[in-house]
Amino acid sequence: MGETIELTASDGHTFSAYKAEPEGTPKGGIVVIQEIFGVNSHIREVTDGFAAEGYLAIAPALFDRAERDVDLGYGPDDRDKGIATRANVEWDDAVKDTIAAKEAVASAGKVGIVGYCYGGTIAWLGACKGGFDAASGYYGGGIHQNLDLDAGCPVQLHFGSEDQGIPQENVDLIREAKADVDIFVYDGAGHGFICDQRPSYDEAATATARGRTLEFFGQHIG
Repeated sequence: MGETIELTASDGHTFSAYKAEPEGTPKGGIVVIQEIFGVNSHIREVTDGFAAEGYLAIAPALFDRAERDVDLGYGPDDRDKGIATRANVEWDDAVKDTIAAKEAVASAGKVGIVGYCYGGTIAWLGACKGGFDAASGYYGGGIHQNLDLDAGCPVQLHFGSEDQGIPQENVDLIREAKADVDIFVYDGAGHGFICDQRPSYDEAATATARGRTLEFFGQHIG
């Protein structure tokens, strides 16, 4: 369904993005933000899924600033490579690339952002700095460290109760600091619970969370 295109950020950095177009007139645009594993088959499938729901969807390759075409699986070596690559991309640079992706789908109308893992934190930063119309973040481990920022759009966040990387006290910090953010915690779900390529995949939690995200974007994007 999709194709790889080239984008240019405000500082002149060029990078790739996976874009998927819906059938007919788009309801709006959705920027899909990767995990630490790059724009891999899972993220491309998620992007295709939003296109199938009627959105012009795009997944920017945020790791291109450190290494082009990062496309990892979910084994231990992949995880180590993803963590190391993430450390070489500045958060503000990732936001620049996210904004460039938003501009690439702005012709569709209002634009939302959704992100997973690393991308969950970027979704929060995008909500605060990127000029999006709505943001949905999944298991973003760095959100609690950026609570000095205020979102400029409606935000919903999704966490698993058994996420070993995001203790519930961090979720509570977000809840206490940002009363206007809708926070959902899925009982028994771990980190990466929507990814069917991971052992932590939780079909029931995925269905509920995806339904909430689509309803949310339907309300705020179109």
